[in-house]
Amino acid sequence: MLSLMHTLESERPPDYLARLAASAVGRAYKSLVVDEMRIERCSTVLDLGCGPGADLEAFAAATGREGRVIGIDSDVDVIAVATGLVGDVAGVEVLVGDVHHLPLADQSVDRVHTDRVLQHVEHPASVVREAARVLRPGGVAVLAEPDWDTLVIDFPDPAVPVAYRRFITERAVRNARIGRQVPDLCERQGLRATRVLPVTSVYRDAVEADQVFGFQRVTSRAVEAGYLSVPDGTAWLRHLRTERFFASVSLFVTLAEKPDS
Repeated sequence: MLSLMHTLESERPPDYLARLAASAVGRAYKSLVVDEMRIERCSTVLDLGCGPGADLEAFAAATGREGRVIGIDSDVDVIAVATGLVGDVAGVEVLVGDVHHLPLADQSVDRVHTDRVLQHVEHPASVVREAARVLRPGGVAVLAEPDWDTLVIDFPDPAVPVAYRRFITERAVRNARIGRQVPDLCERQGLRATRVLPVTSVYRDAVEADQVFGFQRVTSRAVEAGYLSVPDGTAWLRHLRTERFFASVSLFVTLAEKPDS
């Protein structure tokens, strides 16, 4: 097994996001999301927090050459990566922008998509409000967001992974329980949450899991914050490197429609 000491902490965010999208887990749930979006030919799809553009080509293939795909992200670096990836794809444009204040007209898109974006934003309700504003009547928002309270990692002392998870939910992720909250957020903004699909990812390989969890970096922060003792943190990382590995976490894919009237 490769050492977990070389973690994603040393990589740029576009590298991490692209590797996650290319993983077996990433491909599986992204394919599900595209299917559930029911994208029609010649439609307009908006990808909020598009990152390095991992989903834009699939959306473009679904809309066809006469459709339009818009990716928006506030990170200039990842937008540059996305531009390099899809710059030659017909009908696709990527913009630097704030997902709390979209540079789009009311009722101008048919589908809105997020993938693990609302967990990081300052005001999730404002982002969902903007999604509802730009959706046309009959349009659909498909929001895939995690709930970090579902994180399970096997370890001989169960108190250690519980403390590790508490650090993530209380300190590391701004909106750690957003997956369970999205349906209510949508309903409050005039959207009708019609389906919620749970997607549980199970990892048996620590190196693959590290692409999502960044164990060394997060454990170091948990120790610094007092959630784990130094001995517990050391034993935890040693176990992840050398013993059989099991972890799982769930995200929830919420489908919300904008009523026709």
